[in-house]
Amino acid sequence: MTNHDLNDGSAVKHRHRHEGPQKHIIAFVFSIILTLIAFATVAAGGVNIAFTVLLLLVMAVLQVLVQLGYWMHLKDKGHMMPILFMAGGFFVAGLAIIAALYWMWW
Repeated sequence: MTNHDLNDGSAVKHRHRHEGPQKHIIAFVFSIILTLIAFATVAAGGVNIAFTVLLLLVMAVLQVLVQLGYWMHLKDKGHMMPILFMAGGFFVAGLAIIAALYWMWW
């Protein structure tokens, strides 16, 4: 008797597609490259400060997107609610930062 014989058809079968390690390895290498670029920019020393800060912010945003997309699996189907809640949290945090900066320089 197999598992298929025990299934009376009432349960819906879902196949889980296994990605394998390839995408995780690519995401890991991409994260390392982003970190090395940021480190090299700061270690160079002769780079313009404004450019360094802008590059570090871009690298940080890309790093967050890679971490959330691949390691937290937010790129997969069925993760729209966590994405919406995080977007709302980022929006509220951004407004709080803008309000604090506005309040300090008013």
